[in-house]
Amino acid sequence: MQAARGTSLNPSDHDPDPEEHRRRSTWWLFAVVGTAAYALDIGTKQWALTALAERDIPVVGDFLVLHLTHNPGAAFSTGTQFTEVLTALAIIAVCVVLFLSRRLASPLWSVGLGLLIGGVGGNLTDRLVREPGVLRGHVIDWLMLPNWPVFNIADMCIMTAAGVIILQSLRGITLSGDRVEDEE
Repeated sequence: MQAARGTSLNPSDHDPDPEEHRRRSTWWLFAVVGTAAYALDIGTKQWALTALAERDIPVVGDFLVLHLTHNPGAAFSTGTQFTEVLTALAIIAVCVVLFLSRRLASPLWSVGLGLLIGGVGGNLTDRLVREPGVLRGHVIDWLMLPNWPVFNIADMCIMTAAGVIILQSLRGITLSGDRVEDEE
């Protein structure tokens, strides 16, 4: 079989640099995870606003109850007087994660940072578009466990991302997937 003029039958001639290919594929993993996390968070919040407006829904007795709240603060409703600061920090976090995503070549880091940007982005969207106004909007929370603040999918993504980031840091794995060698 003869190759068309100007083409090669050798597949490696068309493959990009393996390192570049790895970076692209892990960046796409980051983008897909981030988009999915964001969409799931926004979608479930919209559902909660309609389904939970008039009533709570017990899922597992009193252990897991779907309960709608509008949270002006951070976790445990702390910092309610600093909503604008929390919004600014979320904007900075999104920018930092996007900047760092350019260096991704580790699938686990891609998942962690994807969950982080999806979660932060979901709560940031609430801060920007919900009442009482831009930069001061209340976050929609709707999952309630006993002795725990009401939370949402974005919060779950952020906490899972924190776990992945801590794990990768403890393992000494960089964003590029390389292992940091101990200096002695």
